[in-house]
Amino acid sequence: MIKSVLSVLLISLSLQTELPELNQKVVQYVDSVMGTKVDRGECWDLAAGALKYSGAYFDRSSMKTISIYGRKLNPKKEDILPGDLIQFENVEMKWKDGNTTYSATMAQHTAIVYQVNEPMNYEIAHQNTGEWGKKVGVSNFRLDQVTKGKVMIYRPVKEKS
Repeated sequence: MIKSVLSVLLISLSLQTELPELNQKVVQYVDSVMGTKVDRGECWDLAAGALKYSGAYFDRSSMKTISIYGRKLNPKKEDILPGDLIQFENVEMKWKDGNTTYSATMAQHTAIVYQVNEPMNYEIAHQNTGEWGKKVGVSNFRLDQVTKGKVMIYRPVKEKS
């Protein structure tokens, strides 16, 4: 048991050292506010705080439509990393566990990739959720369970590209 915990920790540390600097800072920020309420507790307050802390670009001009948090990624062609940001727009998800089918919806929601379990399977940090309320918490999100809506993933950048 101890060996498996140590190996997971070592893998986690080695992945963090390979992250781009801005992604590392975003994850550091999330770690520093875990379990607390950031600003007003809105979901995008966590992303705004993380981007400000890391010195990354944040396009506030589009707040009435969608938020732009950096360079848009294609998860089918590019690796998603801890510290990337996710914008959900009218998302519906469905999945089965045994004989039970589950569903969830996110009209507009913002989260941060906290950990990558495998391609399309992430632990996301977010707030203003049914599970965590206005405090920052971590939940599992599987991109392959999305049946409707848009999921946009962004890599933090220093400047507008």
